This record gives sequence, C-alpha cells and structure tokens, in this order.
Amino acid sequence: MKRIVVFASGSGTNAENIIKYFLNTSKAKVVSVLTNNPSAKVIERASKYTVPTQIFSKQELNEGFLLQKINLLEPDLIVLAGFLLKVPQNLIDAYPNKIINIHPALLPKFGGKGMYGMHIHEAVVANKEKETGITIHYVNENYDEGAVIFQKSVALLEEDTPVIVAEKIHKLEQDHFPQVIDTLLND
Repeated sequence: MKRIVVFASGSGTNAENIIKYFLNTSKAKVVSVLTNNPSAKVIERASKYTVPTQIFSKQELNEGFLLQKINLLEPDLIVLAGFLLKVPQNLIDAYPNKIINIHPALLPKFGGKGMYGMHIHEAVVANKEKETGITIHYVNENYDEGAVIFQKSVALLEEDTPVIVAEKIHKLEQDHFPQVIDTLLND
C-alpha cells in the first residue's frame, strides 16, 4: 500500500478530501498529516478519520528535525494541501519528484511568495481575468515554480467576486486533487 503524508496549515478541506478518497482502498492511505499551525482545523478533520497528526515549528522544518520524522513515515508521496511555508532544500533533495502542491490559480500567473488563498482570488478579479483554475505541480526550491503535473481552468464572469472565485476554485480542487494523486501513485 502506498503511503501519503499531507502537509497543511489551515482548514484542511483538501486534506480531508484526500483522506476520504483513499479511505476504503487498498491502494494508498494518508499515514499522517503534518501542520505548522497548532490551531489549524486540519487537526480536527484528520482526527475524525484517526489519521495521526504532528505539529511542528518552522525551526524544526528548516533544521532537518522534521525530515527525520518524515523518513520514519516512509512516504511514497508528500502532498502540500494549503501549506504556507517554503519547503526546505533538504526535504526536496530527500524526496525528488515526490512532493506535490496544489495552487489555486493557473501558474505561472498569480504564483510566488505571498500568493495564497484570498490574495490570489482578489488579484484574479482585480486583473479582470476571463478564467482561472488550479495547478498541481512538483515542489522545487522556488514558490510555485516546479514542473506542472495538471491544470484545470474555470470560466469567470465579469461580476464574479473573490468569494465566488474561491468557491469555483474549491470545487475544482475537490473534484481533481485526489484523482491526480491517485494517477501519480500509479506511475
């Protein structure tokens, strides 16, 4: 059985969706959820499915302590699902092409440091984009610059607010993220 480790910093809706997707399969399972935010809702969501969670500090992430913990989990894939910290080089080197991220825009547009959550949707609306979408990509040493694995777009209306854009993106994430993970685990 393939082993998935999920990193999340916030509400955890994508993490929960991934956990549920693999819950009753013999193919893969989420073996742990790691978060840098002790008050993240993802902790509660993971516990509903008895998925162990670990809270870590930015210092533990950057000084290699977390890498030791991850190695013990023996992940086949590390999935960033709303994780806001930069992944350190030692983790990228230890798991080449085994760390993926979902970004709520069509990269390379609206990517980079500080571009997450509503900041992206506000920028998309302010820029009067006709479409936006999701990008699932490999993680490298730069924010949102790893090789693209999958993109899916959605049309925008002139009257769409950032909140409506967020809802459209959330639907794309829920519909496609687990399936893309499933496909990657088959490769």
